[in-house]
Amino acid sequence: MRVALDATPLTLTSGGLRRYVEDLSLALAREYPGDHYSLLSDQPFTLPEGAPQNLTGARSTERRYWSFGLRRELRKLKANVFHGTNFEVPYFGTTPSILTIHDLSPWKNPAWHVNADRVRVRTPWLVRLGRAKLILTVSEAIAGEVVSHFGVSPEKVRAVPPAASDLFRQVAPASPPPRPYFLFVGTLEPRKNVAALVEAWRAVREATGTDLLIAGRTRADFVPVADEPGLTMMGEVPDAELSQLYANAQAFVYPTLYEGFGLPVLEAMQCGCPVITSRDPAVMEVSGGAALHANSVAEFASTMLAIAQNAELRDKHRSAGLARARDFSWQVTARRTHEVYDEAVRLP
Repeated sequence: MRVALDATPLTLTSGGLRRYVEDLSLALAREYPGDHYSLLSDQPFTLPEGAPQNLTGARSTERRYWSFGLRRELRKLKANVFHGTNFEVPYFGTTPSILTIHDLSPWKNPAWHVNADRVRVRTPWLVRLGRAKLILTVSEAIAGEVVSHFGVSPEKVRAVPPAASDLFRQVAPASPPPRPYFLFVGTLEPRKNVAALVEAWRAVREATGTDLLIAGRTRADFVPVADEPGLTMMGEVPDAELSQLYANAQAFVYPTLYEGFGLPVLEAMQCGCPVITSRDPAVMEVSGGAALHANSVAEFASTMLAIAQNAELRDKHRSAGLARARDFSWQVTARRTHEVYDEAVRLP
């Protein structure tokens, strides 16, 4: 099989979209060495590190890429199927397409994505016109939302969860240990609810002296957090350093307002870090009972205080998280995604 995937998320420096395309393409190429996988975009990008020979990349410089340029690339590659990894598939052409809809955040609240007008307008039309043979989501929660929001048949939607990268693993805590801290890792954007996290942490710091470390790429629409004692804004942290950050943390705290999956939750669990997160349906689906959940500032503060003061509670959720993380793997994700490719090729 010859598969083409949209590589545009690889133009981002970090975040869940980039990880999804990077890890999925690598897992597919390794699981199916007889296939050929092509990453395509009209923007510059780099291939995932360690890409095998059957995973290649190409950049198109043609104008009207999604209308005409991509169609020409697919014909040139003799692609059997195209995977739109981020809300978009070709507007024209005969190559069967799969469309991944990660979440409905562009439609849930326009303030969460001030630059998503193209997605808000074009994705519904691509769905209505049947440009995708099948729709992929990353959780059952989002599969249900796609069916109700876009009015598509449940038979057209497949939920295939991703996994945490093998880069995320248990490591020994630093010696000597650093000052106690809570950790947030993720793209800094409106729906991550970082202001509420900082407010909850202030009360906990007064009682315990625990610091707060916030790591991640800052999006243009994020409202900056003011400097204060005990708070460290780390910016983007290299993947190779994140496992150590998780290992030393009292807990990973992720008060997100809405997710399609919540990959940082799984990454923290795979590193053996206790997790405190919101009651968002997709995040609760992913955590599978292995995390502590809260919604209000007061709930987050009391939960953070409990875990900071109770080593037994930390150990319990560290073990539960490690067990839950083992339920996910990119090998399984690749096989299930490949089944969707096979199905799309067979559909009339």
